[in-house]
Amino acid sequence: MKKVIYLDNASTTPVRKEVLSAMKPFWSENFGNPSSITKMGVLARKAVEQARMTIAECLLRRPNEVTFTGGGTESNNLAILGAVGYLEKRGSKISDLHFITTKIEHSSVLECFKELERRGAQVDYLGVQENGLIDLKELRKAIKSNTVLVSIAYANNEIGTVQPIRDIAKEVRHARKEKELPYFHTDASQAGLYLDLNVNQLGVDLMTLDGQKIYGPKDVGALFVKAGVNISPITFGGGQEKGLRSGTENVPLIVGLAKAFELARKDFEKTAKKVKNVRDYFWQKLQRQIPSAVLNGDGENRLPNNLNFSIPGIDPEFTVLCLDEAGIVCSTKSACDHDADESFVVRALGKSDEIVKSALRFSLDSKVTRRDIDFAVKKLYNIIYGHGKTH
Repeated sequence: MKKVIYLDNASTTPVRKEVLSAMKPFWSENFGNPSSITKMGVLARKAVEQARMTIAECLLRRPNEVTFTGGGTESNNLAILGAVGYLEKRGSKISDLHFITTKIEHSSVLECFKELERRGAQVDYLGVQENGLIDLKELRKAIKSNTVLVSIAYANNEIGTVQPIRDIAKEVRHARKEKELPYFHTDASQAGLYLDLNVNQLGVDLMTLDGQKIYGPKDVGALFVKAGVNISPITFGGGQEKGLRSGTENVPLIVGLAKAFELARKDFEKTAKKVKNVRDYFWQKLQRQIPSAVLNGDGENRLPNNLNFSIPGIDPEFTVLCLDEAGIVCSTKSACDHDADESFVVRALGKSDEIVKSALRFSLDSKVTRRDIDFAVKKLYNIIYGHGKTH
C-alpha cells in the first residue's frame, strides 16, 4: 500500500491505540446505563465520573465544572445558547442583549450568533488584523453595559492564529465592574494538543473541548463551565449531566475522551516544540522551492502544527486532490465549510482575491518527519510547475 502522509490533523485525528483499549470494555462487556442502580450501571457511572475527574485535573479545576457533550459543535452551542436561555428565564429580552465574537470563528460559533441576531439580539463581529489577531483596543470599545457574552476562539482552526486569551479575559473582567456579566467563552477545540489549558491562568468562564482533535473519538467533547457561571440546557429529557445535557451518557466515548485528553497533556510543551521544528522546516523549504507562497496568519502566534499559505494562480481543490492521489492528505479550509468556495477566514485577513482563492492548509502531528515534508514539497512543486499551473 502507498504510504499516506497525513497533514490534515486540524480536520480530525486518528484514535490512539491506548484510547481504543480504554474504550473497548464499555462497548459490549461493561455496557450498563450509568443512570441505572444495578451493578453494571454503577460500574458505568464510576467510569464516567473518573473520566470527568481526569479532565478536570488536566484543567486544574473541579469535576463538577466539566459537562460531557457530543463534540465541539454542541459545546459551543451549549455555551452560547445556554447563556442566552438562562438570561431569558430571568426575564431578559433578547433584543436587550449584546454579544461579541470575531469574524473568523468556527461556523458552530458564528451560526449561533446569526441565529441570535434573527431573534433580535445585538452582535458585534470583531475584525482581525492581517496576522489574524484581534485588536484589544477594538474589543475594549465594543464592550457595552449590556454585553452578556464574549466568544473568541483560543486558536483558529484554519490559519492557526493563537489569540491572547489571558489579555482578552482581563478586558472582560474589567468590564464587569462587580457585575456577573459578561461571560467569556473560548473554543479551545484546536488547542488541546499544544497549548496551555490551565483555566485558572487563562481566566475563561466557559471553554469548549473536542475529542476528535486530540486523537480521541469523534462525536464526543466537553464544556468547562466555571462554578458560578449560569447557563440553561438546550436539550431536554432525563436531566443527565447536572441537567445541562440530557440523554444517556455514551460511556465508551467519554472514557476515550478522557484517555485522549490525559495523553495529550503529557509533555505537551515538548511535543509542541518538536512539531514546530518540522513545521518551520516545511515553511523554509517551501519558500525556497516555491517563492510565490504567502503565509496566512501570524508567523509566531500560531499553533505549532499549522501551516496555512496561498500560492497565487493555483486551483486549491485540484491541488488537494492531486496531493491526495500522491498519498498526501491536506485541505483548503475547514471541513465544516465544505459548501463554501473560499476561506472566509483568509478573506477576513484583508488579503487579495488571488491570495484568498489559493489557500491551502497543512496541519502536522508529532509523527511527521522532515523526509515526509521533503516528499510533500516535491509533489507540490511538481503539481504546480511540472504540468503547468493547476487552474
